Amino acid sequence: MAMNKNTIFGWASFLTFLVGAALVLLGVLKYRDYAIGFSVTGIGFFFISWVFNALKGRV
Repeated sequence: MAMNKNTIFGWASFLTFLVGAALVLLGVLKYRDYAIGFSVTGIGFFFISWVFNALKGRV
């Protein structure tokens, strides 16, 4: 399987989305004292994931 740039952007988008979801869930479920920081960082990862997804086919 050849990995072209669209495949790489797709995997990068998927993995950053997973990291963002994990951060939000950690903040909500485990570390309630730091939930705001974890959630803001997780939402930042969601935005980075969205940018990687938007770059597919354009670079």
